Amino acid sequence: MFIKKALTIAALSVVASVSYAGSAHALGFTYNAGTFRTPGVTNQGAFSNNVNEQGYTTLDFNNAALPGNDKVQYSFSNGSISTTAGSRQTGIYADQWAPSGVTGEVNNSKYLAVFTGNDAIIEAKGGKKFNYFGLNLGALSIGNTLKFFNGANLVRELTYDLMTTLAPVTATQHGGQKNGFFEFFSEGDNDNFDKIVLSQTDASGGFETDNHTFRIGTGRYASVPEPGVVLGLVGVGGMLLRKRKSQKTA
Repeated sequence: MFIKKALTIAALSVVASVSYAGSAHALGFTYNAGTFRTPGVTNQGAFSNNVNEQGYTTLDFNNAALPGNDKVQYSFSNGSISTTAGSRQTGIYADQWAPSGVTGEVNNSKYLAVFTGNDAIIEAKGGKKFNYFGLNLGALSIGNTLKFFNGANLVRELTYDLMTTLAPVTATQHGGQKNGFFEFFSEGDNDNFDKIVLSQTDASGGFETDNHTFRIGTGRYASVPEPGVVLGLVGVGGMLLRKRKSQKTA
C-alpha cells in the first residue's frame, strides 16, 4: 500500500511540474475519508473534521429542501430541481448513489445530485467570502466538475480525473466508483472565494455530493488541515503538489 501511494504521488508530481503556472497564492486542498458527525451514526455519509467546531457551518439535504442560512445561499442555474427518484435531473434524492461513509458505509440520508443542464450554485451572503469549504463526494463519475469563483473571476477548477484519482474510499454499492471528503482552503486573499458551482458535463452520469461545511473568512485559512499531502491549485487546470507537515498556522 505504501508503494502504491508513493507511485501515485510521484505520478502527480510529474503532472505538477508540467502544469505549474507560478503564483504566490494557491487554493490548497486535501482529501481524506472524512469523519462521522455523531459517534456511532454511520449511515449519514462522511463529514468534515470541523463539523462540530465553532465558526463552521455544516449543511446537509436531509429535509429534501434547499439548505441555507444567513451566511450561505443555494440556487440552481435553471431555477428548479427534482425530487423524483430516477428522473436523472438535478435534485435531492435518497438512493444507492448517495456519497458513502468513512469506510464505504451506505448513506441512507438525502443528498444533492447534479445532472447536465442544471448547475448547483452556492454563494456567500452579504458580500462575504469563504476561505474554507469541505464536501463529501461520490460516487465520482466522468463529467464531475467543481469551480470556485471570486465575483466573476474563476479562481480554480477541479475535474473528475483528479478527484477520482485521489478519492480514498471505494464503496461496494457504487460499483467501484470512488468516494472521499475533499476540503479546500485559502492560502491568502487572492484565493478567497464567494461562489462555488457544481456541474456535470457528461450525460452518462451525475455529480453526487453531501454534507457541505463552510467557513466565512478572508485571507489565509487559519487552521490548515493535516493530511500527509496537500495540493495547491495554481491557475485553472494547474496544480502544485507538495508535502506539508502537520501544523497549525496563525
